[in-house]
Amino acid sequence: MSSWKPVLVLKMPTKEKTLETVRSALSRRRMIIIAGNCWADYHGRARSTLNPGERILIIKEDGSVLVHRPKGYEPVNWQPPGCIFHSGLREDAFFIKAVRRKPRETLQIFFDEIYFLATMSLMDEGEFSLYASEEDMQEAIMIQPSLVEDGLQPITYEKKVEPGFIDVYGIDKDGRMVVIEIKRRTAGKEAALQLSRYVDSLKSTVNREIRGILVAPKIAKGVQKLLLTLGLEFKRLDPKKCAEILEKRKARSLEDFY
Repeated sequence: MSSWKPVLVLKMPTKEKTLETVRSALSRRRMIIIAGNCWADYHGRARSTLNPGERILIIKEDGSVLVHRPKGYEPVNWQPPGCIFHSGLREDAFFIKAVRRKPRETLQIFFDEIYFLATMSLMDEGEFSLYASEEDMQEAIMIQPSLVEDGLQPITYEKKVEPGFIDVYGIDKDGRMVVIEIKRRTAGKEAALQLSRYVDSLKSTVNREIRGILVAPKIAKGVQKLLLTLGLEFKRLDPKKCAEILEKRKARSLEDFY
């Protein structure tokens, strides 16, 4: 039976012990956490240098890398899953280099002081449920209008009209004005009536056909009939899909930055 522990913790390890432990953990695809004084160099689509400071390095089982400062939730350096690792000792410092093949990128981190080292194998099969607010849904529609329909061109959001504020205001592929009312939960009759008031308030100022679209994950009983009576439409949109779009955009922004 293997003597390898599910969680291994070392306090103030030597650089030699750190190298030995890290190499063993990498060969077993274990998560690695190192706290200490470090600096980093990145080469790839851009170039960056991180001066010495006390930070936390996390290497996950999938080969992703995160370097965190003592404050803030975003990493100061990072690499996505699939990295190949090289480690060693150089000029009285332990180093680990993460290499990404496509696009070619390298992130090299040096530690001259190591306060804490942990390696572990974790199990996580729990489902993650992601939810979005109405503001998130609004932002997602502005970013990707096809969530509502192809050819939609948003002009603005939170447009002030006499009855209140229109969530999203735009033009469809046929040149008709579009007024969108967003609900993150089941939309009831009041949402349909509110949308109708927005559309009516614009009819005297806009010299073209106006469509009103109620966007929500679902509508309450009887609302579809009311929408037909008022000449309005319903488009189903899952808040979770909106949240995923915003998360992907945030991830792309981070990747473009580095």
